[in-house]
Amino acid sequence: MNPSTDADRAAELASALAAVRTRLDSAARDAGRDPAEVALITVTKFFPAADAAAVLRAGCADLGESRVQEAGPKTIEVAELLGDDEPAPRWHMLGRIQRNKARAVARWAHSAHSVDSDRLITALGNAAERARDEGERDGALRVLLQVSLDGDPDRGGAPRDQIPALADLVAQTPSLQLRGVMGVPPLGWEPARAFTALAEVHAALRADHPGATELSAGMSADLETAVTHGSTCVRVGTAILGPRPIAFR
Repeated sequence: MNPSTDADRAAELASALAAVRTRLDSAARDAGRDPAEVALITVTKFFPAADAAAVLRAGCADLGESRVQEAGPKTIEVAELLGDDEPAPRWHMLGRIQRNKARAVARWAHSAHSVDSDRLITALGNAAERARDEGERDGALRVLLQVSLDGDPDRGGAPRDQIPALADLVAQTPSLQLRGVMGVPPLGWEPARAFTALAEVHAALRADHPGATELSAGMSADLETAVTHGSTCVRVGTAILGPRPIAFR
């Protein structure tokens, strides 16, 4: 891109980000909640590092990726684009994680929202511990357990009845920090039904783990419904960055 095009794209992203924040603030107030309770993650998968840096500069410190092979190089490129006095983003891993990719995720992720098995928890715990020992991260890897609301194993997530045991395992792993749960409405479900069920799982989890305060739910089309049902973190891509680039459709 030339400088004028870069500036136009940055202005476009800043405007879209502001519009989403307005939606979030209104949804929170309508639900009787403080807008500060709801974090916004801009999902930058399939989009270039320049877009991620522009969103960060526009005021969104939380960025999300879903593919490990794309995220690793992008996090490095974004760091290179930022000046020494600019804050680094908090990177969130949102997509499914293969155990053999745990080491890569532990190098750059602030949080992993898609943890759904005991073997993955063990792999991430070992990887995060090694990353800390080697100076690649400062603290524990924050973990959200992905809940499969319909029990379909092909779409990721653990069945609801497995969440308590998985939460206990995360809590017992020194290099991990249990933060809460994440969910995606199953195919054919109304968002309100899905988010009601997810909120019930979250409430049960917090009874045993009071510090697991995060409920990651809601995307571009249904963020208002998610906020109404207690979401503390929405994951928005299209409403900020626009349609997925043609090469990835």
